[in-house]
Amino acid sequence: MDKPALTLTDRFGRRIEYLRLSVTDRCDLRCTYCLPKGFKDFEEPEHWLTFDEIERLLGAFARVGVNRIRLTGGEPLLRRNLPELAARLHRLPGIRDISLSTNATQLSKYAGALKNAGVARINVSLDSLKRERFARIAGRDCLDRVIAGLMAAKEAGFTPIKINMVALSGVNDDEIDDMVEFCMAHGFVLRLIETMPMGVTGRNAAYFDLQPVKRRLQEKFDLVEGVVPGGGPARYLQTPDGKFSVGFITPISQHFCATCNRVRLVVDGTLFMCLGQNEKFEFRPLLRAGARDADLETAIRTAIELKPERHEFHETPQKIVRFMSATGG
Repeated sequence: MDKPALTLTDRFGRRIEYLRLSVTDRCDLRCTYCLPKGFKDFEEPEHWLTFDEIERLLGAFARVGVNRIRLTGGEPLLRRNLPELAARLHRLPGIRDISLSTNATQLSKYAGALKNAGVARINVSLDSLKRERFARIAGRDCLDRVIAGLMAAKEAGFTPIKINMVALSGVNDDEIDDMVEFCMAHGFVLRLIETMPMGVTGRNAAYFDLQPVKRRLQEKFDLVEGVVPGGGPARYLQTPDGKFSVGFITPISQHFCATCNRVRLVVDGTLFMCLGQNEKFEFRPLLRAGARDADLETAIRTAIELKPERHEFHETPQKIVRFMSATGG
């Protein structure tokens, strides 16, 4: 008889099965809604969890019910030997899905190795298809490298490949239809994302309500409700033939807290329960003090009890001072 699968449930009855793992807080871009110009207050490398520590801790998460892992940053491909880590996590009993979020500047070099390591799906941040506008948003003129990375991922056989476009009022909201056509042409899934007031950069970003866009695209392309593989919060629409899907991640205009199934482990071993709250649990001291596997599993269950019912971006937009890159994208 098969051993019954364990479940990790918070105090509000939500099943926590998805862990977003930030392997570095560093990035080679400076997107206007994420990191301020000149920011250098990154975590010291000696504070980073090692691959051995990550593998051991995520093995404990898997034993108590987590089965999805997303590798994030900062920019995760800046972490040396990332495909090796992906392969190690892919072999953990209980882990059934590993995905990656990237800005794709390094993806053309690593797409094949990541696919061979067991990464199944890739999300690529792409906020504009116009070179000069991309450079203004991202802080670096490298759109060609991003597109090359996308095509390398397509050639390597990743499916689905999702394009994450942060919609910014008066900045790139006029490109949404162009991005739809780009994704349709290449077989990519488009995901439109509302900005969140995280840190000064997030609060200063030009927030754009996606609900009118959703209604307009639904009418223009005759879209119907759809489902796309993944464990995240996007709500999807698709063309009747199923060949194109667009998702909407709307933490402000239509929050998804009641169904939140995820937590975020950052590079120094701190677990954050919610992007919009400050509850956290530090695992690095346990790992480096020789904690047993059973101790780690107990600590995970204790940490999950701290997960709040919902964010408070509407009520207290000034509450979160950390930047998105420090919490995991």
